[in-house]
Amino acid sequence: MTLILSKTALRLPLKTTTMAKEIISVVYDRRKTFEKFGYGYAEILIYLGRKQRKYITLAKCTPDEVPNIVSSPTTKEKMQKCRDILSTMSVMEEEMSCAVFDIHYLGKKPKVRPNYYKGTDLTTNFINFMKDSIETEDVCEGTRKHKRTTLDAIKRFGKIRTFLDLTPKNILMFDRWLHDGTRTDVSVHTYHKHLRKVTRFLRMADMIPIDPYERVKIKRGKSKERQPLTEDELNQLRTMKLNQKLAQVRDLFIFSAYTGLAYCDVQIFDFDLMTEKSADIYYIDGQRLKTGIRFFTPILQPAMDVLKKYNFELPKISNQKGNDYLHVIQSMMGLNKSLTFHVARHSFATLALSHGVPLEDVARMLGHEDVHTTLIYAKILKNTIQQFSSVLQKSIQ
Repeated sequence: MTLILSKTALRLPLKTTTMAKEIISVVYDRRKTFEKFGYGYAEILIYLGRKQRKYITLAKCTPDEVPNIVSSPTTKEKMQKCRDILSTMSVMEEEMSCAVFDIHYLGKKPKVRPNYYKGTDLTTNFINFMKDSIETEDVCEGTRKHKRTTLDAIKRFGKIRTFLDLTPKNILMFDRWLHDGTRTDVSVHTYHKHLRKVTRFLRMADMIPIDPYERVKIKRGKSKERQPLTEDELNQLRTMKLNQKLAQVRDLFIFSAYTGLAYCDVQIFDFDLMTEKSADIYYIDGQRLKTGIRFFTPILQPAMDVLKKYNFELPKISNQKGNDYLHVIQSMMGLNKSLTFHVARHSFATLALSHGVPLEDVARMLGHEDVHTTLIYAKILKNTIQQFSSVLQKSIQ
């Protein structure tokens, strides 16, 4: 194997023995994010033909980390699987396309969209079309679930049934229907974002005469300011006397608040497989279940205490049930802010930023793909603003 490294691009070519053109390689920073954000993506590239290329993401990383990713057993296993699939496709004389490759790689045949194309009758059932789009789209299951929620809302709204119903008037009526007091402005905007993606596709395919969103302006609105726990509140929570079930949920919250892990990542955490030690601190080197983005974060002492309490195997509980128990604890503490597992992650970010950890490092700890996502947490550090204001005031006196 020969590594070819040029600036921010790395490729490891592996030619198959049965075909001349089909090539499997590892490429780095295809999306050109390294110069802007300080990281890129290592991906397996499967060259299927002149216009057919399949990419499989391995990890978000820096150039220095690429050799280790390339030589890892997981990468070698995936590349061998790809080689075997290409050989099978060649022997069976199958079409060298991403769709056929996915059938082999995913182990199941994806659902095929109905043949909706130019000249489609405007009385075509839009609900069925959007449902089919959601189920066949290449997205993570979390995103698919959110889009199903949007589709369910459109069904209950009841005025958008066919392509003919995709009018600016109905979009505005749908917007008013969504603003019934049960959803935030940001949530409503997400519903529109999901619907707008489908209407844009329909317009580009000449399946509807206009995209209604080209005639309608939907404002995003402002998101509610996040309310993380302060250090005093975290200390209060850690020392509370609770029954066994509430104590388990509290401990999971504390583990998240002192590592930054999201709830789903806490539930799959494996100390033996996901940690490494440097000096006297253990670190979690993992990959977010939701996005696939890699993260590297310390296990601070309160989180380590939780691990030791459970012999390094954390309790398992559903997110919904856990949040129900957290609301009970919230009431017991007399907190005027919501207590959920996601608040624990926010609390970690705020804690790190308030103690001077650079924004870029906090983003890496949290597994944020874009540092602008982490900036949300920086807006709430009132104590930091007050601290620097005092310094500034003294300097100009």
